Amino acid sequence: MKRIAFFTALAFLLFSCGKEDITTKENINPEEQNESQGSNSNPGQSGTVNSQSVDLGLSVTWASTNVGASKPEQYGDYYAWGMIEKKTGTSWEGYKWSQGTNKTLTKYSTNLYYGVSDHKTVLEPSDDIAHIKLGGKWRIPTDEEWTELRTKCKWTWKTLNGVGGMLVESENGNSIFLPAGGSANGTLFNEIGRYGYYWSSSINETKPCDAWGIYFNFQKNGRNFYSRFYSSSIRPVLEK
Repeated sequence: MKRIAFFTALAFLLFSCGKEDITTKENINPEEQNESQGSNSNPGQSGTVNSQSVDLGLSVTWASTNVGASKPEQYGDYYAWGMIEKKTGTSWEGYKWSQGTNKTLTKYSTNLYYGVSDHKTVLEPSDDIAHIKLGGKWRIPTDEEWTELRTKCKWTWKTLNGVGGMLVESENGNSIFLPAGGSANGTLFNEIGRYGYYWSSSINETKPCDAWGIYFNFQKNGRNFYSRFYSSSIRPVLEK
């Protein structure tokens, strides 16, 4: 009996230690986090928030914070793909570029099966929240630019001021921090502190009701596509 109790206690200890490196904040509203950490809720057009760019030696420079955040560890605001209003909708109903379903798209499509076929595959500046907030040459990164960041930099799960996320380090010694802000579906926030989801500006040309983005957790990072009405974090880039 003593041996069974010992191994039970040891297994519990190992499980607990494995979880300590993951910052779990599923019950925190990101807007409350931003307010408590001094986020500017009205950044305007001047680029006073998110305007600091970091040169990682890549084709574009990367912002040090998310859209709607004033510190690297803040989650910022959540946007559906191609929309400039914060975290709207829980389905295709209410999504700006659809008439209520994934087969009635009104913009950004390469296939008539999904609605229009305007052959627009990347967000225009008027639909790019990063460009609208910051102006100039700021915008949402393309799928190719996210792939460049993923493949040419070192990604390590870290905790910054109590917030879990990825430290992305380049060969030139510079780095950015991507907080694991999860995603938003209407008023529901999912996997905050456990996963990070970030939009690119590129649609999935094979299935244009989806757009490309990236995800990560404490173990890995990857590329995936998601329904465009879901809301995720936005990390801007600046064209050189």
